[in-house]
Amino acid sequence: MTAVLMELQKKMDSFWVQSAIGAIKAIAFVYDIITLPVYLVLQKPWKRRQDSRRVKAKPINQKMLVDESKYAPDDIEAKIVRNDDNELTYRTTDPPRDVHVKMLQENIDTLEKVFNYVAKTYTSKRCLGTRQILSEEDEVQQNGRVFKKYNLGDYKWKTFTEAERTAANFGRGLRELGQKPRENIVIFAETRAEWMIAAHGCFKQAMPIVTVYATLGDDGVAHCITETEVTTVITSHDLLPKFKTLLDKCPLVKTIIYIEDQLQKTETTGFKEGVKILPFNQVVKTGQDSKFEHVPPKGDDIAIIMYTSGSTGTPKGVLLSHKNCIATMKGFVDMVPIYPDDVLIGFLPLAHVFELVAESVCLMTGVPIGYSTPLTLIDTSSKIKRGCKGDATVLKPTCMTSVPLILDRISKGINDKVNSGSAFKKSLFKFLYQYKVKWVQRGYKTPLIDKLVFKKVAKLMGGKVRIIMSGGAPLSADTHEQIKTCLCLELIQGYGLTETTSGATVMDYRDMTYGRTGGPLTVCDIRLVNWEEGNYRVTNKPYPQGEVLIGGECVSQGYYKLPGKTNEDFFEEDGQRWFKTGDIGEIQADGVLKIIDRKKDLVKLQAGEYVSLGKVESELKTCGIIENICVYGDPTKQYTVALVVPNQNHLEELAQKHGLGEKTFEELCSSPIIEKAILKEIAEHARKCKLQKYEVPAAITLCKEVWSPDMGLVTAAFKLKRKDIQDRYQHDINRMYAS
Repeated sequence: MTAVLMELQKKMDSFWVQSAIGAIKAIAFVYDIITLPVYLVLQKPWKRRQDSRRVKAKPINQKMLVDESKYAPDDIEAKIVRNDDNELTYRTTDPPRDVHVKMLQENIDTLEKVFNYVAKTYTSKRCLGTRQILSEEDEVQQNGRVFKKYNLGDYKWKTFTEAERTAANFGRGLRELGQKPRENIVIFAETRAEWMIAAHGCFKQAMPIVTVYATLGDDGVAHCITETEVTTVITSHDLLPKFKTLLDKCPLVKTIIYIEDQLQKTETTGFKEGVKILPFNQVVKTGQDSKFEHVPPKGDDIAIIMYTSGSTGTPKGVLLSHKNCIATMKGFVDMVPIYPDDVLIGFLPLAHVFELVAESVCLMTGVPIGYSTPLTLIDTSSKIKRGCKGDATVLKPTCMTSVPLILDRISKGINDKVNSGSAFKKSLFKFLYQYKVKWVQRGYKTPLIDKLVFKKVAKLMGGKVRIIMSGGAPLSADTHEQIKTCLCLELIQGYGLTETTSGATVMDYRDMTYGRTGGPLTVCDIRLVNWEEGNYRVTNKPYPQGEVLIGGECVSQGYYKLPGKTNEDFFEEDGQRWFKTGDIGEIQADGVLKIIDRKKDLVKLQAGEYVSLGKVESELKTCGIIENICVYGDPTKQYTVALVVPNQNHLEELAQKHGLGEKTFEELCSSPIIEKAILKEIAEHARKCKLQKYEVPAAITLCKEVWSPDMGLVTAAFKLKRKDIQDRYQHDINRMYAS
């Protein structure tokens, strides 16, 4: 009887919700009719649609066999006339813009010249900001546990002149310590103002910096230090203790410079005898009285030996010259609109080329950079004391960089918040979301709904963010749409690699599509080359497809001490350097690149179907229950399987639904009931993502451990290390296929 009453109540609730939403839809319809003429005149939606559809790149070096005058200007299909069925090269249709031209006029061809120029141009403007930590206090949680939390103050800023002077002093201080020009020096520290100052201090003395991820495991750090034969390492208070064991593996290191902590005194005893341990500020002070002159680097000099995160094995050192970095900077300033009152929040690793170049663009254009960490970014971050504001709320940035991993988490957070509300709130949000998406696709803005609903979500990041640049990995179309819609901002996706100094393609900020990576930068060309094994050819319809090659000034000189690998992946043609990415792309009608596959991620199943493991993982990661996933395909089988790290909160909710609320996380991961329920959720989500049946994992194993760089299962950039994951879980993979 009770069950019947509950079912009746649900139907009644559903009826009232449907009725209320129906009434709101009717009001919205009337509102649209009344306001459409006004919006049509004020917003000029046809212009926005034209800008979105405009041709961003055209094929080059090809004989034109048709009369172009007979076709519309944007009819690119008529212009793709091939004289080679094996490859096709595209170049941007955009000219260089103001900042690019200014860099050419001022002969800015090194990062050292960038800092000199901005110090003279922006002098007393805010340059690099650090949030002041007032105290660290114990905070009792609701469950009785005690956590250390920060009580934070305002941002403290260095002006452009002060930052340049500090960098110059630091560089001279290094010379006083015996470091010579063109000798490598390692920076192994978290993203912060001192990282950027140290790097530019090195550039002023023509010292190449070796960048190492702060999250890299000890063996990886030791490999980077020993391979580059450095004698001096710049690190931080938090990372310094690692060197008590690391120094035994790095016999050449004689000096360690540590960036001091705001609160705690750094322990400098117990390290290998004969190694000098010095604070950062002492080196700056030593440089103030130094007589050493600057040693300006040349454009072709190596600026950075940037180690890849090592997803396919040992990290490789990529040789990036000053000219490479300047080239990508020129390309970025041509694609991303920058305004005088912009502010960037910097929190991604500066050891990642994308973040380093993005921050360098901010320096070049006079945009202040306020530094943050994932632990203090927003009001609810784990190190923020109750009642204290997160960095974004205090800084109120207008620009930020991100990676798909973070954007996926924000997207899941929005979904969780919506799903935890009442049936009416869920239905209302769904209607308003779909309403906004519909009008945005038609070229309109929705100011009223933004103000009443979505701007409240945008306050999460301070309320002023107008643009997010995403790079480092493919961004799913669903996440792209949701973040752009709910946070009321432009989300620009780019494509590039460490080997191309992060330069290749960037979305036009006026592009209204999702899941694509944009047209070529003004400093490079994009080429598609047939990959017969995967049936990707430039003659494919409707769009040419093939392996993506990148050519231009942004392409690296090669890998450090790996001539064989360099010759395998890089080549010269007609005076231009090219890199073979291993990614598979297609160039669509408007000259925009879409990454559709990766050669190393492609598996051919027993029945002959090709499965792109990376593509499947990217889509399934947007499923709420999945924290991380690695899909595996055995060529001798007809289906794929997956190793899944479940999201703990979602797993507990699922357990409650199945009457397993008293079980521990580990017990739930071993439960056949939960495994079956998650497999069902994955199948439903895969259908929404329009995955083919053979792409969807037929069996899963729930992993009890969260994959971290320390475990060696993901890189420092949190990319999957497939071989290591397979080795660790081979028994589970065998079991899944046996069942």
